[in-house]
Amino acid sequence: MKEQIRYRMRQCLLVLTSLAALPAVATAQSVTLYGVVDTGIEYVNSIGSSRSSVVRVPNITGTVPSRWGIRGTEDLGGGLKSLFVLESGFAPDTGASGQGGRLFGRQALVGLSGSWGQIALGRQYTMLFWSMLDADILGPQVYGIGSLDSYVPNARADNAVSYKGTFGGLTLGATYSFGRDTVNAGPSPVGTNCAGENPADKSACREWSALLQYATGSWGVSAAYDSLRGGPGAFAGLTRSALKDDRLSLNGYVLLDRTKAGVGVLSRNNEGSSTPRSELYYAGVAYDLTPALTLAGQVNYLTFRHSDDKAVLFAVRGTYTFSKRTMLYGTAGYINNDGQLALSVSGGAPGGNPPAGGSQFGVMAGVKHIF
Repeated sequence: MKEQIRYRMRQCLLVLTSLAALPAVATAQSVTLYGVVDTGIEYVNSIGSSRSSVVRVPNITGTVPSRWGIRGTEDLGGGLKSLFVLESGFAPDTGASGQGGRLFGRQALVGLSGSWGQIALGRQYTMLFWSMLDADILGPQVYGIGSLDSYVPNARADNAVSYKGTFGGLTLGATYSFGRDTVNAGPSPVGTNCAGENPADKSACREWSALLQYATGSWGVSAAYDSLRGGPGAFAGLTRSALKDDRLSLNGYVLLDRTKAGVGVLSRNNEGSSTPRSELYYAGVAYDLTPALTLAGQVNYLTFRHSDDKAVLFAVRGTYTFSKRTMLYGTAGYINNDGQLALSVSGGAPGGNPPAGGSQFGVMAGVKHIF
């Protein structure tokens, strides 16, 4: 009888000890659910040879692409933390998954961080994304740089390892992917059919990028290099591992009273293209008329060397912020193509291109909610 009582007392002590430890465990780990829903109604004219127009709800982006995600960290002690990010893009017009149907197509990574920086493994942004984040004033909106270079808002790599560290004002970063894109989404930047990790061709579908960035409280400059290797069946002409698609980004920004301005150039050498060398120049400014109302504009100019192909895209946007989470916006864009280019002003939905050498106008009004 005494042995049974002692046994039950030991069990109770074990349970109480475990329960007492739970708050400490809970405070050591932090998990956050977050997301953005951003959509509206868009009008685009001069589509195709008939120069027809369309009114639609874009399925890709408004001011930013819609997404939801889960991120978390755990304090491991001694300044060391573990981390993870799972982020899913979706089309708000239909609810379909983005990035070629991936469940976590925007990010899916796990890693460690400390005073020395952060190292992560999984699907993640390349350093080109981090380089252009501040200087590109309008960002990945419906009328933006993504209309001229669709890789820019899709600068991610599967099967990647990354390092990024900030030391004072200096940030250093790099990525390396063993197989940059495992999804076949047709001729689309969201899934370019280049899985890599092929023992018969170890160079196929590799990706690497590097970042050098310096920022203060009022200005910043950045340089990044991003290199994509081809592979059998890959899109954008990169059908062999000997072919590369390289981009060099140089940019900067300044912060003034109620104003932010940014400029940059993206130089590209795509060996899978008949016109491999190009430069994309951009300059933009945003001004806070009031704490709630912001006006922004940007001009983007794409030119190909030794070719008549050129395009210039003008875009403006006004946003009214009701709260930290909800805003209304209106945005408009105009593109003029030269040569054989037929780029659409809108990155909001596929299949809306003008005729070769044609111009196009688009306008959109929408709402964005952050949670």
